[in-house]
Amino acid sequence: MTDQIVLIRTSPRLPAGLLSADGWAALGRGPVYAQDPHSEELALAVRAAGIEVTRLDVPEGPGGPLLAPSPAVAAARALRTIVATTGGVVVWLLRPEGDAELSSALADLAAREGGVSIEVVVASWDPPGARLLDAVAVMDRLRAPGGCPWDADQTHASLAPYLIEEAHEAADALAAEDLDALREELGDVLLQVLFHSRLAEEIEDDDERWTIDDVAAALVDKLVRRHPHVFAGLEVSGAAEVHANWEQLKRTEKGGRSVVDGVPVSAPSLARAGSLIARAARAGLPTPEPAVLSEQALTAEGLGAHLLALVAAATQAGVDSDGALRAAILSYADRLRTAEQLAS
Repeated sequence: MTDQIVLIRTSPRLPAGLLSADGWAALGRGPVYAQDPHSEELALAVRAAGIEVTRLDVPEGPGGPLLAPSPAVAAARALRTIVATTGGVVVWLLRPEGDAELSSALADLAAREGGVSIEVVVASWDPPGARLLDAVAVMDRLRAPGGCPWDADQTHASLAPYLIEEAHEAADALAAEDLDALREELGDVLLQVLFHSRLAEEIEDDDERWTIDDVAAALVDKLVRRHPHVFAGLEVSGAAEVHANWEQLKRTEKGGRSVVDGVPVSAPSLARAGSLIARAARAGLPTPEPAVLSEQALTAEGLGAHLLALVAAATQAGVDSDGALRAAILSYADRLRTAEQLAS
């Protein structure tokens, strides 16, 4: 019968004792060894469950410390000796980082000498979103003493332009249908979320302090609350009714705030105008009379050319087209507030 060395691999992003049934079963197949049973989290969890974990005794090579093999090779040989002596199975607890050198040394030893097989049992694995924990840890390291001086100097105000810039770059990647670029740009947007959350976590006032967990918790609560057709059994006819319910729930949550209040002032003027008109239409409020355009001008390409022509005409006339649109938006917003007051 071939001797066997079983390597227990776990995720560093989960509690050390949260193991699968296969993982716990593997721990009972033979004596369990670890590099340091008294400090490694997995070894401590296994010992707490009543399973003995032994420290691996790695003897010094015959040539003395200068000619001794690498620690990984020496440990592999020691495990091979133990399993040959006991005649069966030996279990090794891999550290969270994986002990790649030891795994490689064991594989080489098994291939060269034979008579022993190496089995890796994955006792826990990363759930979806686990790498977000790494991102939080990196952000904490950057802001901690001894971290990055530039990151340490930032404030909510100094970071504000980057949040807008990164969102625009993500939108550009979407427009270009470049999914690789989109993945990278969304990472930059996520960095801003992590950064602002870390800054808020450092606020001394307990009443004002919040963390990335508070951001995530508020998002989860909102998503569940605004999707009663998913989480509360509400029957809907389709996407249009879902959207209408979302807007109604949003108005209820906001305590009767104006539709104008939800449109970002810092948004580009065209986007701000479109959002304001769409919100007004959903709320049953008056919208500007649409311009009469040809069928060609109502296509994406045609409309873009039409808008560009309007900007060209305004430029030739010495009119600030963006300033004119902002003024029109402000005037329209005032009319919406008046309409809401009359309706109430």
